[in-house]
Amino acid sequence: MRFGLLLLSAQFPGRSHSAVLDATVATAVAAEEAGFDDVWVAEHHFMSYGVCPSALTLAGYLLGATRRITVGTAVTVLSTQHPVAVAEQALLLDQVSGGRFRLGVGRGGPWVDLLVFGSGPERRGSGFPESLDLLLAALHGGPVRGAGPLFTFPEVDVVPRPRSGPRPDVVVAATTTATVRLAARRGLPLLLGMHADDAEKAAAVADWERIAGPAAGHVSVGIAHVADTDADAGAELCETLPRWLGPGLAGYRRADGAPHRTRDPHAYAEHLCRIHPVGSPATCRERLTRTAAATGVDHVVLMVEGTGEPDRTAETIRRLGAEVLPHLGVTPTG
Repeated sequence: MRFGLLLLSAQFPGRSHSAVLDATVATAVAAEEAGFDDVWVAEHHFMSYGVCPSALTLAGYLLGATRRITVGTAVTVLSTQHPVAVAEQALLLDQVSGGRFRLGVGRGGPWVDLLVFGSGPERRGSGFPESLDLLLAALHGGPVRGAGPLFTFPEVDVVPRPRSGPRPDVVVAATTTATVRLAARRGLPLLLGMHADDAEKAAAVADWERIAGPAAGHVSVGIAHVADTDADAGAELCETLPRWLGPGLAGYRRADGAPHRTRDPHAYAEHLCRIHPVGSPATCRERLTRTAAATGVDHVVLMVEGTGEPDRTAETIRRLGAEVLPHLGVTPTG
């Protein structure tokens, strides 16, 4: 199995943006020291759910701050950026990191971002396949041209050329059947979100495999928190998570101006604690093993900043590295 951390740069009440981002960098360094395989950087705009607006930029910084660990984006929102520009940046990071970069992309939501950046709702909907295909063509090193309907431009070469194989590895975030099947038709593995339980993730993988056949490379996102007992871990997260989830989820604004119905933060926190490795080290080991068996996904990425307290985040990383990962066939290499 492979294990990584998801870095959401979540802003809890009372924490400055500087403190949040400093903690994100420290968490990535701690993950490398604890023996994790990778860290994945999230991207959000105009909201406290996450205060990193450019996953690619932060990924570049983290690649410079680490020496071994892979750094990925989870995700770069393709619907608000030009796909060739994203490919250029990904290829650059692939080159200067010696192949330690991995690109995750997604549609994003129907949020106001589409208006602010001028891409429009069609880029997220019918235009997403065109954006994805242009990205993949550019990641091969080109030449690439835009033949419309959304992108029209003459043939150009792309620099720099790919370093690690035909292109940096790409994974696609998928929360709908349409995106699962689009990724399958392109042979691209899935990034499955932390809101989904094992049965939902297994169904997405099975749908993907009906089109593309059996394949490795899918990534399952979860949340993790370690304490001495299950009760302590669950109680702590159920108290702290809503402080972030409440204002964070309320920050989503639809591009069409329609009201956005948010999840109840307390119920959502309880749901996350129930389906993910939250508990004693033994419970965390059991839940991670169970998820891998149920979904067929052996690459797990965990969000560990659920208390908003850097010291507790560091403790969970340390305990995962020392008391959980070695029992699952992972040898710390930090």
